[in-house]
Amino acid sequence: MAAPTLQQPGFLLATLKADSTSKSLLQRCQDLAKVIDEYPAKELHIIFPWLVESVFGSLDGIIVGWNLRLLQSRSSEYSVVVDFLNPSGPMMKLVYKLQAEEYKYEVPVNYLPAPVKACLQEGVLPDCPLFHNKLHLPLTGLLMLNLALNPFEYFMFNFAYCLITPKNFSQGQHGGSTDSAYFVLVDTYLKYFLPSEGSVPPSPFSDARGSVTAPSPRSSGVAFAGYGVHSPSLLKHHIFHQPSVNADPAAQEIWRSETLLQMFVEVWLHHYSLEMYQKLQSPQVKEPFSPSEEHVLAVRLLVKHLHAFANSLKPEQLSSLPSAHSHTHPSPLEEFKRVVVQRFVQQKLYLFLTHCFGHWPLDASFRAVLETWLSFVQPWRYTGEKTPAQPEHSRVVPDKWETFVQENLLMYTKLFQVFLNRAVRTDLVNAKNALMVFRVAKVFSQPNLADMIQRGEQLFLEPEHVLHHRQPRGYLTPSQGGSYLSSRQRVVTDTVFRVKSHVYALEGQDCQYKQMFGSELRAAVVKLIQIIAQARQTAKRISDQSNEVAANNSLLSWFGLGSSDLNNTFAGAEPEESGECLKKTHEFLDRALENLCQIFKLNQGQLTQLIANLSSTQDDGDCKQLPDCLPGENGLVLTDLGRMQIINGLRRFDIQYQGDPELQPIRSYENAVLVRILYRISALLNDKFGGQMTALCSRPDFLGRLSRHYLMDTDSATNVRRSPMTRRTVERTRQPRLSLRLLASYRTLLLLLLLYVFGALLSCGFASSTLFILAGSFLYGVLVTLFGEKLKTQ
Repeated sequence: MAAPTLQQPGFLLATLKADSTSKSLLQRCQDLAKVIDEYPAKELHIIFPWLVESVFGSLDGIIVGWNLRLLQSRSSEYSVVVDFLNPSGPMMKLVYKLQAEEYKYEVPVNYLPAPVKACLQEGVLPDCPLFHNKLHLPLTGLLMLNLALNPFEYFMFNFAYCLITPKNFSQGQHGGSTDSAYFVLVDTYLKYFLPSEGSVPPSPFSDARGSVTAPSPRSSGVAFAGYGVHSPSLLKHHIFHQPSVNADPAAQEIWRSETLLQMFVEVWLHHYSLEMYQKLQSPQVKEPFSPSEEHVLAVRLLVKHLHAFANSLKPEQLSSLPSAHSHTHPSPLEEFKRVVVQRFVQQKLYLFLTHCFGHWPLDASFRAVLETWLSFVQPWRYTGEKTPAQPEHSRVVPDKWETFVQENLLMYTKLFQVFLNRAVRTDLVNAKNALMVFRVAKVFSQPNLADMIQRGEQLFLEPEHVLHHRQPRGYLTPSQGGSYLSSRQRVVTDTVFRVKSHVYALEGQDCQYKQMFGSELRAAVVKLIQIIAQARQTAKRISDQSNEVAANNSLLSWFGLGSSDLNNTFAGAEPEESGECLKKTHEFLDRALENLCQIFKLNQGQLTQLIANLSSTQDDGDCKQLPDCLPGENGLVLTDLGRMQIINGLRRFDIQYQGDPELQPIRSYENAVLVRILYRISALLNDKFGGQMTALCSRPDFLGRLSRHYLMDTDSATNVRRSPMTRRTVERTRQPRLSLRLLASYRTLLLLLLLYVFGALLSCGFASSTLFILAGSFLYGVLVTLFGEKLKTQ
């Protein structure tokens, strides 16, 4: 497609829109690559918003776009899309081409993260410098605020927002996996713009004005060290008085890296709950935010890469801090690596994880959140250093990471406590849930880590006179003034100040800190150990019962010769909780117990005695008892302890069918046609002779007892109280009636067939065999009636 010399401004856009409905994705990408190469920026400026929307979808989710989250590597369009959106591909070339002309593109404030939107709508500058000097103020007022973003910011915002936009996927489609085109592009962008080796490649596009320059830098009042910490003075800045800026040449080297990271952090992580807003004295939001599992996996990818990026800083660069008399200054990229985790990610990731820990369902999907947390608290796993293989118990956490542990103390202690509260409410018989408990215990049991955490807590608990004076929340913010990169906070040598400032910045000055190694949490750990021990016993019982049922119901189960009672299934047993899964559960829980004892230095002898006591009491009859309940108006009501006992399979109700036995669902061992026919016959006989049956069963003599044996369910009255029921149901009496449903069972039919075959072998006809069968059944009833009490006692 050659560029015409003269054409209408909208002709190119109309042509591309028409091609989008008639051409394949491969042809469209090839045409777009030619257009980007041949057309001037003035023409490309018009198509850019439409192109971004057609690729990533609309911000409201109505337009799906190219479905990057569903595009898998096995698709024929996968490589075409990845090449087109590559950091060195045609799309990014278009971005740089427009960046050189300083075009702006508007994004409604309504689509920004809730905290940022609340700040802007109240006329207050948000803490993120990315949104400063970007407001486009309409004449109609603040209700229709827009942000004017440069092409690179606009592209990255739509790319990041694509992950959290609720898409109208067709039926049967779900969010993508970690091998989708979207995840591959996230990983590619992170490696390109936040490189662990070398520097960020320069822009491949240049024109007569030179290479692409950085956008307008952020205000001088916002420095590297202050990002991510709420500054009271900053929040007082009104959006109508946005500070003027001066270009900082040093910032041009990494402005794309900063923009990429800030977009990912703001769009993916900056979603507090209402309670957190109130706690941090921030503007309130009404709409809740519930991240998806796919969203959390992308956050984990970001966390892992940021650790690798920060750890690529060489030791000599890390130790050589700039001073007033020093003539050597670190490069902007080195400075960026030094502060990227603490200043850009820590606070928002902490609030994000706290929200997920508190609101995520109690199921195995929590594994994504758990692994994201464990990735953050183990930066030593992403150093890129090749260490010799060592046994797990001897992998000591190096002492150089103690500063990181101190500066992120709440990530270790507070989130561990929240996880503990989740674990005691989780079904630990499930192998996936047991694995999560084992993973946390394994990570925190690494040699030297628990000691680092304990020393960090001791520093925080130092008396206040250690600090010269109590400073307000956010006192990590440096003094105002200087450029974004040139200003650095002076080195804080007081470790007590560092730990306290971290806790107060995240939890507020009035926080009530609970020690991870205090008596209260130690009691909670002992409670978890008890639940783990009980879950081990439950898993063993389920395994034993499953093996027993499988042995009894092998070949004859189709005929119903095995156990015919559906109520014999053990409560808490799931399809995956059998065989190898139960073996894994036992293994995970055993190792979790060992690791918890190692972390909290519990006495192994006491632990063994505790498990032995639990085993003996459980074997003595805990499994036969009802869950903990309280009597209510309509029967028994479960307590919190009873719910925990049911979740972990420690106790169960004897669930039985309590309705009309004739109307219970047709079982797999019954013939459906016979069940319905025999029910109608029984109903007719019961309606016709119901009065006579009642009279017979009410007699106190032998005939009355024999009638009750055949016409009444004598066991129902004794079993009815095994599960909580309303009083009306308990007090309901059953009327005598004839039930022929037994004849519809395959087991009964097979038995009758064998008896008739046996009669034929004895030269008995059909009528004679029938009389013998009826006589035998009657004789059996007489014997049971005469000796029933003795048989029951035996």
